[in-house]
Amino acid sequence: MAHKDTEAVIESLADLLWDAEQNGRPIAPLTSEYPDLTQEQAYRIQIRNIQRKRTYGDAVVGYKVGLTSRPMQEMLGVHQPDFGHLLHSMYYENGDVVDFPLYQPKVEPELAFVLKADLDGQNLTVQDVLGATDYVVPAIEVIDSRIADWKIQLADTIADNASSGCFVLGDTATPVTGVNLATVGGILRVDGEVVQTGAGAAVLGHPAQSVAWLANTLAALGTTMRAGDVVLSGAISAAVPVRPGQRVSVSFGRLGTVEATIGEPKQTGLVWMEAKGDGRS
Repeated sequence: MAHKDTEAVIESLADLLWDAEQNGRPIAPLTSEYPDLTQEQAYRIQIRNIQRKRTYGDAVVGYKVGLTSRPMQEMLGVHQPDFGHLLHSMYYENGDVVDFPLYQPKVEPELAFVLKADLDGQNLTVQDVLGATDYVVPAIEVIDSRIADWKIQLADTIADNASSGCFVLGDTATPVTGVNLATVGGILRVDGEVVQTGAGAAVLGHPAQSVAWLANTLAALGTTMRAGDVVLSGAISAAVPVRPGQRVSVSFGRLGTVEATIGEPKQTGLVWMEAKGDGRS
């Protein structure tokens, strides 16, 4: 991508993803036309659209870490995770019907970290993350793609907010002291049937390791993770496609269970986002 054209191309690609989301029509991979699109450029596309949503009243409430498993990294030819932003309009509570505008959704079982202190600095460790964590809760991440048929390369998923859809948080808050999150097992069920199982160690060896990676990555970009932020630490198993009407649950034993029903989206795009985001800052 020629340097003089970079800004115009980033703006154009951000518009393509924006229009795909607003209109509910997935598009061809960005990398099909721009195969040399870099990670840095892809993050600029992501951030541009996050900033655009903030101008419409949405708010960043945390982050998600993706590509934390070795199979996913090998599939995309990378050796580290990626990240996306969590917005208030993406949040659902335990037991909700998920009416988010979804196009080709899949679900993943995860542990979500809720911070009680800022994660500020570089070379942060698992212990730093655990010390800054208020509690963890079981979570369902509903991933989605504005790229047709999930035909993504790394730059495609980064630009598309790390293939985010929405997320559901459980209401069992567990302090991280006295629990080994690496050995905690999770079960993903769809309509009562076990479809995936996994353990915390599937996430970079320990879920807090992915949060440390994120904190260090954001610090290098001049951003600090703040107290109150929610962090989806990464899937403990493969993602499973879902369709409207299906009931999804994730159980982490004594750490609790989270459930949701995949519903039909009521609206798409800004109409829906503004309606769900009313009163949120």
